[in-house]
Amino acid sequence: MSAIIEQTTETYGIENWGANYFGVNRKGNLIVRAAENDNLTADVKEIIDDLSKRGIKTPVLLRFPQLLAGQVRKLQKAFKNSIREFDYRGGHMCVYPMKVNQNRAVVEEYLREGKRYNFGLEAGSKAELYAALALEQSPDSLLVLNGFKDRDFIRLAFAGAQAGKNVVIVIEKLSELENTIKLAEEVTAENPVTALPMIGLRVKLYSKGSGKWEKSGGEAAKFGLTTTEILECIRRLNEAGRIDMFKLLHFHIGSQLTDIKRIKNAMKEAARTYAKIRQMQIPIQFLDVGGGMAVDYDGSRTSYESSANYNAQEFANDVIYVIKTVCDDEDVPHPTIIQESGRYLSAYHALLVTNVQDEIETVVEDLTELKLDEDDPQVVKELHDLRESISAKNYREYYHDALEQREELFTMFNLGLISLEDRGKGEVLFWDVCERADEFAQQKKYVAEEFDELRRLLCAKYLTNFSVFRSMPDNWALEQLFPIVPIHKLNKKPTEYATLCDITCDSDGIVDKFVDLHDVKSVLELHKLEKGEPYYLAMMLVGAYQEVMGNNHNLFGVPHEAHIHIGEDGYIIKKVIQGGTIGDSLSVVRYDAAQLHDQFRRNVMQQIKEGELSVKEGDKLIEFYEKQVDGYTYLSPNGSE
Repeated sequence: MSAIIEQTTETYGIENWGANYFGVNRKGNLIVRAAENDNLTADVKEIIDDLSKRGIKTPVLLRFPQLLAGQVRKLQKAFKNSIREFDYRGGHMCVYPMKVNQNRAVVEEYLREGKRYNFGLEAGSKAELYAALALEQSPDSLLVLNGFKDRDFIRLAFAGAQAGKNVVIVIEKLSELENTIKLAEEVTAENPVTALPMIGLRVKLYSKGSGKWEKSGGEAAKFGLTTTEILECIRRLNEAGRIDMFKLLHFHIGSQLTDIKRIKNAMKEAARTYAKIRQMQIPIQFLDVGGGMAVDYDGSRTSYESSANYNAQEFANDVIYVIKTVCDDEDVPHPTIIQESGRYLSAYHALLVTNVQDEIETVVEDLTELKLDEDDPQVVKELHDLRESISAKNYREYYHDALEQREELFTMFNLGLISLEDRGKGEVLFWDVCERADEFAQQKKYVAEEFDELRRLLCAKYLTNFSVFRSMPDNWALEQLFPIVPIHKLNKKPTEYATLCDITCDSDGIVDKFVDLHDVKSVLELHKLEKGEPYYLAMMLVGAYQEVMGNNHNLFGVPHEAHIHIGEDGYIIKKVIQGGTIGDSLSVVRYDAAQLHDQFRRNVMQQIKEGELSVKEGDKLIEFYEKQVDGYTYLSPNGSE
């Protein structure tokens, strides 16, 4: 690997956040590995070029199912190692929370690999449950049902149990338990030996998680039963003769748990609750420790909200050790541990590749040759002198002088004392001074805070062909960091500092915070745009939540999607799914394309009637308009035909 490639790999932190799935080849292109430390790789730039020849333009979501399978194996291996090391006498199973990414390809790939370990599913709505009941799971896996439930939801759960699924209804409210007991009585009255779902109770722990979602836990949490409510559930189950249905205790303290200490505290409290229930001669078998296993998006391995100060093995060790210690202390059997780590399983497998459409100019530049003359106002002359005499010794003083002169420039213009041309000259000179001051400042060992702010002002703004709201909604809503890296030119040193602007008509449609090993960067190192040459960026680790949380801001539809398999001979594009069309996006907000076409035709016909258009012109206009309904909602990439 060349020194420049090593440097760019470090610049973008690929080895820190990539979990060994990503790298850079000798061509300077981003590669994806089939599995951790695997020699089988795919060149992302070659994939994009291949798709482009097929008419699939960026933005396009690349899905690598092998990475999903790799995460399943990592998780299973980590718990298997811990169970063996600590002589744990219970088992470990996982249920994938469908809410993380309900895409059929994702869920089916998870089940394909997970059935080897009896990994199952978790559903939190009737729609998710409806889909899950028809999917092929391992016979010994669980289908855990979380979230609030009405009678129809619970009835659907009973149907799943009768169809052979190991369904667990997790009780969130006492009314759910009443409906479950009533339905159990009804179905057993018809058939005494019919299969019934299991019952789980979700406990509201005192312990809280860490990070953005720490409010998911604690006494004020939305979900869960208090201690007195759990005791009431047990009483009602005993009274109804249905205590044998109670098989699982569940808790969840939040998503993206960044601090392992918080996790350990919650495990202790939950394990103690489990043990006390077992001592009541209630043979529950499963302890569901919920989700929350974090993804290290920035690679810093800290408790920062976009990171995690632990890895999978450390997580498994703490879970197994804490639960075993408490159970041994209470002299109760070790439970089978159920885990709902959806983010960890699915984040890595998907990346969004898009093109930089153009650069938005924010710093005033002289579009013609700047000419000064004796009649220029004094403020313009002062700015010119500052530009010509700024140096490494005086740059800070001259920068402050330039700020004062700019204020003077605007004041004089507002008073009508200088012309528009004079103001234009002054603005060009001011930004020239700023750029030179920034160059000198960045050469220093210590960069003053004011020059960090200046760099943010001076940085380029790259217009990027995607919607933050559709493809990275957590970046907009929660300031979640996602790694962003060029998919090519990584054998060349980036020379530009930039932020990213999406193509929506919204000032919030920007990305101006980027991953860094030691801090959050306000600018991203990128390459200079070359006219007529496409420049592609990849938004990494977007496989969890981003697809399902994306919204229809400006009616930008879902991007194209390609499923990639990495084999001995390189990559295979196994499936291409066309992205949303203009017609698709309009139908979401209840527009009917046929009605729109009719209305547009009437408008055109009126113009023909009034003599504003010829019949031929009108026909062409109608034909053009109606063809657009099948067009992609995103921009045509620059540099393409």
